[in-house]
Amino acid sequence: MRKLLVLSIFSAAAILFSACAVGPTPQPGLLYTDVKSPFHVTDVADGGKSGKACATSILYLWSTGDASIKQAMKSGGITQVTSVDYSTKWYLGFVWSEFCTEVTGK
Repeated sequence: MRKLLVLSIFSAAAILFSACAVGPTPQPGLLYTDVKSPFHVTDVADGGKSGKACATSILYLWSTGDASIKQAMKSGGITQVTSVDYSTKWYLGFVWSEFCTEVTGK
């Protein structure tokens, strides 16, 4: 019985601390992550505009936001996309996390 309890605790900890429900990041940190990564670049000339859209999660229990490219374009008034970048930020993997899409263009 004791072995089952210990196994259950370690399994739960592994799931909670794995940060598997957080957005893509090229280099995750165990305690803290604040990383930007490129996603897509087009041949459209840079128009000098940028827009950002984010989604946030707390304790894997509550998640909200719209981190879509469409929402980022809308927030920056962009009609033609030049580049798309992602940024991921989290604390302790599951306590608080934020995933953002950043778009530049015309």
